[in-house]
Amino acid sequence: MGGDGGTGARVNDIDVRDAATEQRYEARQGATVVGVLLYELDGDVVTFTHTEVDPQAEGMGVGSALARRALDDARASGRRVVPACPFVKAWIGRHREYADLVESPGPQR
Repeated sequence: MGGDGGTGARVNDIDVRDAATEQRYEARQGATVVGVLLYELDGDVVTFTHTEVDPQAEGMGVGSALARRALDDARASGRRVVPACPFVKAWIGRHREYADLVESPGPQR
């Protein structure tokens, strides 16, 4: 997804940034990582594989902040997405403005 040069998006005091070398987005509250969204990059397609939020940070919008940032980055870079992670898939279902990013499945054989 490309590094962001150390800049991040802030939501409710949560700083979300792409840790591209680790293929994950990190949500931080101060110096503490409170959530991650893992991904795999294959050309112009990014597959979101897993989202995890620290139990103490649940209900703070951490998962939503991760999903929004990752999807905004995919759109900005012209990538398609595969929401293999159930959380991201459900989030896109609730935020239909991101549905156009979802990669269509190939022909069945």
